[in-house]
Amino acid sequence: MERAQDPPAEMERPAGADEVTSRTLGQLTGQPPAGPPPRARRPWSARRIPAALTALVIAAAAGTLLFDVVRVRAGQPAAAWRRRLADELATRPLDDTLMQIGAAVIAVLGLWLIVLALSPGLRHQLPLRTPDAQLRAVLDREAAELHLRDAAMRVPGVSAAKVRFHRSRVKARADVRFRAPDDVKADLRLSLLEELDRLALARRPSLDVRVRPRRK
Repeated sequence: MERAQDPPAEMERPAGADEVTSRTLGQLTGQPPAGPPPRARRPWSARRIPAALTALVIAAAAGTLLFDVVRVRAGQPAAAWRRRLADELATRPLDDTLMQIGAAVIAVLGLWLIVLALSPGLRHQLPLRTPDAQLRAVLDREAAELHLRDAAMRVPGVSAAKVRFHRSRVKARADVRFRAPDDVKADLRLSLLEELDRLALARRPSLDVRVRPRRK
């Protein structure tokens, strides 16, 4: 007698599996949100070295002054540097050269600290476009320069290339070994523009391309 084979049992699926799968597919295949893309910002530097130096100088000056004040309160005479500083500030006129130099140095240091506080820093990192404002991505400046240099070297006629990223401009310099320099320049510019689009930078820089015939 032949025994009838039992039909395979169907695998049980969680109740919410279809809903989760359809939601995931909808997010992957859905259209991008309408409106302008979120503005990508450069990440802010921690400024550890300037902050540490500033804190160290302020702590040293405050500690020295506090120590002298405690000595005076304890009945000891004030330190010589403190008496001399008080006399200089009381008797030296404001148009004195040393006073003007000291004020200029303090103003430059203060302006430098303000610039550091208001600027993000990290110039070696280039922000990239992201679909979400909460998501941030950056590209190392040297890696971007190497990528564009490799793209420039693939252009027929280019024997050597050098690419430099600046704040809002990319400078590309190439040596032409064969072909007409104008044709090489046009192909090089087109190739670099395509590579800049592939990098997906948040702010597309302007492109400055220059070529020169290679001397034999």
